Amino acid sequence: MRFKILNFSFLLSATFILTVFSGQSVAQEVSFLRGKPFNNITMETSLKPFKKNDKTYIRAVAKEMFVQWHALLRHADTVSVMLWTGDGSEILEYKGTPSQPLEWAQYIGNPNTKHEVNSGPKELSIHERAYYYLENPPKFTYGDLKFIVQALKEEGHKVTGKPIRVGETFDPGPEFAKSDFKYNRHTEILGGSAMGHNTMVSCYSVLKGDNEVYAGFPKGIPDNTPFGTFLGRQSRHLLKDMGFDFLWMSNGFGFGVEGWSSTGAIFDGKGFDQAKLAATKSKISDFWKYFRAECPDIQIQTRGTNLSTGTDLARDGVDLQSIYKDKNILPPPNSPWAALDGDFGLEMVGYMSRMAELPDERYLFRYYTHDPWWINSPWLDRYGREPHDIYLPLSVARINAKGQTKLPTHLNLLSIDNSFGDMPTQVPDEVTPHLLKARYDSPTAPGPLVWVYPFDEYHEWAYKYKDRLPEIYYGDWLIRQAINNGFPLNTVISTGSFQKVIKTEPQKFSESALVTIVPDAGSSLEKALITFVQNGGKLLVYGPAGHAGKDFLTLLNLANVTPLEGEFTIKSVYKGDAMTAPYPDKILHSALFSGGGIASQLLDANDNATRVLSQMTQAGQTRDAAWVREKPEWKGGKVLYIRGTNSSKFTGGKLLTPDDPAELFTGPLLMRYALQEFGINLGITKEDPSVKNPVLTIARSNNAFIFSGYNPNTTIVNNFKFPQGAPLLLGFDTKLDKGNSVYTLPTSWNRESRFFIEQNEGIVSLKELHSGEMGISKRYKLTGLKNATVRIYADDNITTNDFHAYLNANYPWKEGKISFKEGDQKFGKHFVVEKITGSLVVSW
Repeated sequence: MRFKILNFSFLLSATFILTVFSGQSVAQEVSFLRGKPFNNITMETSLKPFKKNDKTYIRAVAKEMFVQWHALLRHADTVSVMLWTGDGSEILEYKGTPSQPLEWAQYIGNPNTKHEVNSGPKELSIHERAYYYLENPPKFTYGDLKFIVQALKEEGHKVTGKPIRVGETFDPGPEFAKSDFKYNRHTEILGGSAMGHNTMVSCYSVLKGDNEVYAGFPKGIPDNTPFGTFLGRQSRHLLKDMGFDFLWMSNGFGFGVEGWSSTGAIFDGKGFDQAKLAATKSKISDFWKYFRAECPDIQIQTRGTNLSTGTDLARDGVDLQSIYKDKNILPPPNSPWAALDGDFGLEMVGYMSRMAELPDERYLFRYYTHDPWWINSPWLDRYGREPHDIYLPLSVARINAKGQTKLPTHLNLLSIDNSFGDMPTQVPDEVTPHLLKARYDSPTAPGPLVWVYPFDEYHEWAYKYKDRLPEIYYGDWLIRQAINNGFPLNTVISTGSFQKVIKTEPQKFSESALVTIVPDAGSSLEKALITFVQNGGKLLVYGPAGHAGKDFLTLLNLANVTPLEGEFTIKSVYKGDAMTAPYPDKILHSALFSGGGIASQLLDANDNATRVLSQMTQAGQTRDAAWVREKPEWKGGKVLYIRGTNSSKFTGGKLLTPDDPAELFTGPLLMRYALQEFGINLGITKEDPSVKNPVLTIARSNNAFIFSGYNPNTTIVNNFKFPQGAPLLLGFDTKLDKGNSVYTLPTSWNRESRFFIEQNEGIVSLKELHSGEMGISKRYKLTGLKNATVRIYADDNITTNDFHAYLNANYPWKEGKISFKEGDQKFGKHFVVEKITGSLVVSW
């Protein structure tokens, strides 16, 4: 026996050796990740792990980087390393000489302050001064940097057998390395204030002349040189000479001036300066034009801002539509900061709005494992080893113009080293299983809610109209607030793609409710949405209707009257979340932050097809805030309108601040409550309004429903009920309450649901069993059933010949077999068994 075990271990080792050294990966012979491998996985790192400037040591460290993450890297076609060499000033300062000393990111904290490194009073924070990360950090030249790039490519290929790409980074701020260029010689390029007044390089700044020697400007910088020209030419030289394959532009660079703030060049927190919009767009477009004229071929990867497409356009003139014309650019990923702050709504809205349209099919998911600069390792401390920022954003998918469900093609890990240059193996060992499980569970079809995002409309409205910047700004903030209050939105398609898909696949969204803005009068989108509803589709419309046409107003039964703003009393037909103290009945509607005043009323209050869901009253005047309309001739179609109130405001900080839920009603809550009109109940039981609501996503993967969640407070109780019954989460027990499944869940969770049950009360358990039978791949057992109807969502490819059901039976499954039937197609592909008491086992 011992010999056999050793022999098996030898075979495993031999397989690994073949994988590592043959250049022909075993992974190429196996379908990993169920056909969902990444095109590219990027490990981001500073130079800190190279603690000695010794070639043998550098190669050993490089090898260890790839070995640590090998279980993940095997699921990629290409592996990349992104080097946080410095702050980008190594590009600006490059003279083209290998022996030139390299100023690199050898610090903890901010080295560009008035305090010298390792000096200053003890009470200074690391944002006010910096320390060396080692007592005697190694010194590097540009020649050494070239060797590090070469070593990474060679050692990485030995370990993975895959192509290895290495990228360089440019950051506009003061965070990572000393910059004489930015903060001494050329302060004219500074504009943004994300880390203090005038601390961030403006992409559309203009340089004053100097007489320094640069690789691209050996006689110095000519006066009035656009920064894009200078950066582009310097990048071309450095990237080629060092062997870099791509350039990452960090922290909003190339996307306006204020990458982290809810204000910008257009919006100052008090109003929108429409007159600046065209000029600001032109400046940003000019930067990309100047940069590409000098550096035309290199792939550009971008961090983007912490915000969203509509918000960036309205506040800072960021025209993503124009930027995306560059086909050799990777769009911005999800922002890590939103999740660090628990603001998943902001992260998800930014992520989805930027992927609604793309330069091509590539887009990126980025996960924050370590921080090489600020003494924090998010996986270990900020997240507390909870994978909520893996499962929630990786449940997101986009639907393209062909109707295909598309997943992120690229995965980035920021970073594989910590602030002290260490690479603790605990992090890849713990993070990798969650990343892979999220990928296994990733969507294969639209979710229950699909955001039809107005990517083209927002870019058109911004320049065509003089009054719609507040509406563009508001729409994404409303959805941010809705997601933060439990609205399960994680599928996106652009309005343009939607119109193409619905023509070729009219039933594409038959299991989903669409969520979108009020379309313009006479637009093709207006016609498509009306047809969708009249042919049986479910539609949730949000936002002001001041530009709506007669046909859409008739569909909604909506009339625009005198707009009102300020404090209102709000009432609704919904009981709301269960608490010891209810939500307030006061709500604040600010026209500036909510796309104008509230002007919506029913066109015909006597229409039998319309039911009012919520009203807002101020000084005797009432506005209808939400209603639903359904007509028999619509074949089951239904339209739900929610005017929407942002329920947040600008208080001088970086982001809009939500209203205090103990003082004012949170308007976007209505979006979750109103899902009951589509048969979806997502109730919450909690102590009082001050307890933060959970974030939830529901993805469809291989015909299963994948529920993922983040509970900022674990005393919360979740209640679930769908039109087909109460969903049962695999491996959990529930005490049913009035037909709802009830769960008390941890901080982060991710569970499959293939079973929906119609049963009012009782404790029901769902467990997975082993196969134990040739030809069977899955077997599940439900217990605690009382005259229940159970709907089962088997794998996509399972037919009635493959499916089996047993009542109160046990292994070897020779007795207890019962009949079943195919379920109603309006609930999707599933099987049904009825009047079940006791235990049910199903297999396929």
